[in-house]
Amino acid sequence: MITDKADDQKTEHVKSLDEVIYPEIEPGIISKQMIEKAYLEDFYKGEAARLHQIEPIVYDRITALRLDFKNILRIDHLWILPNLTKLVLSCNKIEVIENIEMLTNLKELDLSFNYIEKIQNLEKLVNLEVLSLFNNLISKIENLENQEKLIILSIGNNQIYSIDGIERFRFLPHLKVLNLEGNPLAERVDFDLSEYVAAILPNVQYYEYVTIKDEDREKAKETFARELREIETNEEMEILERAQTAKKERDAERLSSSFVEHLNENQLFESLWKGDDDAHILMMVGVAAEDLAEEYGKDMFTITQEIYKLGLEKFEERQAEIDEFTTNLEEGHLEVQTMGQGILEEFIQYKEKVFDQASALHKWLESRALRGEDEETEESQLYTDKLDKIGIDFDNMVNNVWQQLMSQELHLHETTEETTINFQRKMQEMIAKFIEQAQTFFGQLRDLAIHFSENLHEIVSRYIGTKLALQDFEDVPPPLRICMEDREAIGNLIAGMKDIQTQRIDEREDRLMNLSSLCHSIL
Repeated sequence: MITDKADDQKTEHVKSLDEVIYPEIEPGIISKQMIEKAYLEDFYKGEAARLHQIEPIVYDRITALRLDFKNILRIDHLWILPNLTKLVLSCNKIEVIENIEMLTNLKELDLSFNYIEKIQNLEKLVNLEVLSLFNNLISKIENLENQEKLIILSIGNNQIYSIDGIERFRFLPHLKVLNLEGNPLAERVDFDLSEYVAAILPNVQYYEYVTIKDEDREKAKETFARELREIETNEEMEILERAQTAKKERDAERLSSSFVEHLNENQLFESLWKGDDDAHILMMVGVAAEDLAEEYGKDMFTITQEIYKLGLEKFEERQAEIDEFTTNLEEGHLEVQTMGQGILEEFIQYKEKVFDQASALHKWLESRALRGEDEETEESQLYTDKLDKIGIDFDNMVNNVWQQLMSQELHLHETTEETTINFQRKMQEMIAKFIEQAQTFFGQLRDLAIHFSENLHEIVSRYIGTKLALQDFEDVPPPLRICMEDREAIGNLIAGMKDIQTQRIDEREDRLMNLSSLCHSIL
């Protein structure tokens, strides 16, 4: 049986690991002390190691760490190494991939020769390029789709029996090297795993570290033509679904930035009725109430659409202002940078010319001194004076260049500050105007709710009055019969409905105001 075979493999796996891990060390958890010791042992030797033991370790500077052959049972404390790019945890007794989600800069991760049964908790390691899970107890390929930068993946010598999940590697555009050998799947006599990989993974160039030749890939495509067509069909559907989901997320983000999310359709009107028992009782009077509610919904939709369109319009205006502000800043910095480069280039040309002149004068004076000629002659004094003047002029030029650069830097700072203040003021004015306009529409929504309540009160009163006059009680819904016994009950139901609906309109208005005010305060 497959289960028995898997248990046998697990036993063999444990024996093989026990042979390479130090038996005298008790299985443990990664600790701060273990990290420090491994770092010092790997990167510093002799006197350098002793000196670094005296000084405190700066964890932010650690980019690589080897913790192999440490008899580690659980991963922990790696959160102190935020800039780690390479981590080796091979040849331990790790059972679960955990506590590494904070290592978002990690590029290489080696978890080979452990007891891991499930691929998990790698979703946030989006910069991973090399991943080794070789010689573990993994039975299923899963949870690797976020590793879009992955180049090398080794998952050989595990307990994978099914091809399910291999097709998901098509979503890893940079995957070039793949190893699945040593799994039960690769040992099937009726199935060529290497050929299957060549057929369905067009970006993989090396399987089991052997180049996949073009002619072998074409042959493999013919062999697995049916499977490939099915995979490509499913892939097209998923890509379309992903695009739609991404669009929805972008639209939702855009609406949120516009402060008008959930106002693009009938969401607000529908929310007015949720959990409102009073409203549902009142609507039992029949067609007249339903027609009134339908008209109420249309009127509310018209106004919420105005708020929605206003939010998008003002968002576009703010975005245009932000883009212009950003462009102006970039252009200002570029202009100052260009002017500064021009000044420095002129200075460099001047310096080279001056240094040539000074060098010539210095050589002339030096040659006279070497020949033992009198240094007090009129000609020598003239050359000395010229050399002194060049030095003075050069110092003046350096000071002048420094003043020009500082003047430009000061001008840039002042201009940037003025531009920023104007930008903030304009954005605050735009948001304040949007809030004022939106409040007008919310006022109209409240008026609609009040008007609907008054009209519904009239419809329900007429219905109850007619039933009482005709003494026709048989088709009156039980929840409404209390209104026949107590006419004030109608007013209580109407008041309860109106309070709930106006409260929910107020809450939506408050949400828009709060988000706008938060943006206003940030600016």
